[in-house]
Amino acid sequence: MGVTIVGVVGLGNMGLGMAGSLLRGGFTVIGYDPSAARQDLSRSAGVRVRESLTAVMEEAEALVFSLPAARDVEAVVTSGGLLARRDASVVAIDTSTSDPGTSRRLAHVLAEAGHALLDAPVSGGPAGAAAGTLTMMIGGAAADLQRVRSVLEAMAAKIVHVGPSGAGNVAKLVNNLLVAAHLVTAQEALRLSEAAGLPAEAALGVINAATGRSAATEVSIPRWVIPGTFDSGFSAGLMRKDVRLALEMAAETGVALPLSGLVGQLWRDAPFADSDDFTRMADFRRET
Repeated sequence: MGVTIVGVVGLGNMGLGMAGSLLRGGFTVIGYDPSAARQDLSRSAGVRVRESLTAVMEEAEALVFSLPAARDVEAVVTSGGLLARRDASVVAIDTSTSDPGTSRRLAHVLAEAGHALLDAPVSGGPAGAAAGTLTMMIGGAAADLQRVRSVLEAMAAKIVHVGPSGAGNVAKLVNNLLVAAHLVTAQEALRLSEAAGLPAEAALGVINAATGRSAATEVSIPRWVIPGTFDSGFSAGLMRKDVRLALEMAAETGVALPLSGLVGQLWRDAPFADSDDFTRMADFRRET
């Protein structure tokens, strides 16, 4: 029989959005989040909120993790009760952006207990999570992916199996390193355009019809920077974390990335808080 009960651990902007997509997909969704406010929002959306993490681990037929950092995923896996479960083999889908080494290690720990882990970081933000149109880059065994394909298809429009455990996070970190760099270069290019007398909006019309375009110029700047809303739903702190993880991966593999190292420094030193929206980096009107 296929999966019918999905447990979602972490009911923030991304987790609750994915839970809603799973509900529309016909799944029974149980969930856990330590925040009382997020619990209330989730109940109103139709999620069957459980009072403890262990209760979700014991009942779910598949799991979705949406957590801030690798240490949170490790805590959930090692102390949440899943390792002691023996009545079923559960596939955990970790949509958090983590470091590949942690994903590989936790996949091994779960396999020894009869379960499985897919590292499945996502692209598409809270809007994509709520609409079920995320892109998922997945690391893990093909057989485990197939077991939960219906769960993945309820949350994502694109599912890309990139390789064994850890490969999904390698792909996500490489992608987000590019995003971080694109925001920096787009901000500088538009600041230069305005200083030289061409308004940013006019320059964007050319850039997005030519070869300089990127998601920064096509989406982030028109949608969130020019209107000044800065409310994409992805924080600067999360982007800083992803850039740091990418540069740590470069150090571990012995790859020299001089330009990316400067990008990382610019993100660390940028004059906005971790809680601010990551699109603040592309604000060509701000003082530098």
